[in-house]
Amino acid sequence: MSLMILNGAIAFALLCFTLGLGCAAIRMVRGPTAQDRILALDTVYIDGMLILLVLGLRFEAGLYFDVALLIALFGFVGSTALAKFLLRGEVIEP
Repeated sequence: MSLMILNGAIAFALLCFTLGLGCAAIRMVRGPTAQDRILALDTVYIDGMLILLVLGLRFEAGLYFDVALLIALFGFVGSTALAKFLLRGEVIEP
C-alpha cells in the first residue's frame, strides 16, 4: 500500500515539475524583458534539477543526485553572471 502511494506521489511531483518547466520555457521564449527571461531560465534549471532528484528517488540511483548537484552549481553561476551583465553591462571587470 505504501509503495503505491509513493509511486503516485512521485508521478504527481514529476507532472507538476514538468508543467512548471514547460511554463518557464514559454516565458523564456516570449518574455518581454531580459529580466523575465533570466528569471525563467532560473526556473528552468531549478525544475530540471528537481525532476532529476525525483527520478533519483524513483530509480534509487545516486548518479541522478550528482547530476542535480552539477546543475545547481552551474545554474547559480550562470544566474549570477547574467544578473551582473544586466546590472553593469559586462561580466568581467578590467
